[in-house]
Amino acid sequence: MGKIGLPELVIILIIVIVIFGGSRLPQLGKGIGSAIKNFKDGLKDDTKES
Repeated sequence: MGKIGLPELVIILIIVIVIFGGSRLPQLGKGIGSAIKNFKDGLKDDTKES
């Protein structure tokens, strides 16, 4: 329990496609990517100030 394998990821991807639709997936991916980038940049800035 706790490990996510390939079958689980495929099921999650299918559920996301059903919920959001295929046309909104690029927007969703772009939003998640920019959120991760901003989070990483925030961590780097925080360590430089210390």
